Amino acid sequence: MKNVGKIDRIVRVVLGVVLLSLFFLFDNGARYIGLIGLIPLVTAFVGFCPLYSLFHIHTNKS
Repeated sequence: MKNVGKIDRIVRVVLGVVLLSLFFLFDNGARYIGLIGLIPLVTAFVGFCPLYSLFHIHTNKS
C-alpha cells in the first residue's frame, strides 16, 4: 500500500539528490553521510515510507 503522495515524492527526490551529491563533493569520511540520500530516493520511487506507516500518516490521496 502506497502512503507517499505526489508532492511528498517530489520533495523526497530533491532532498535525496541533494544529500547524495554530498558524497561526490566531500573527500573525507564525511562524504558517506551523503549516502543517507538513498533513503528518501528509494521511498519516493517505491511510494511507501515505513515511518509514515508507523505513525499512520498518509499523504497519498487515494
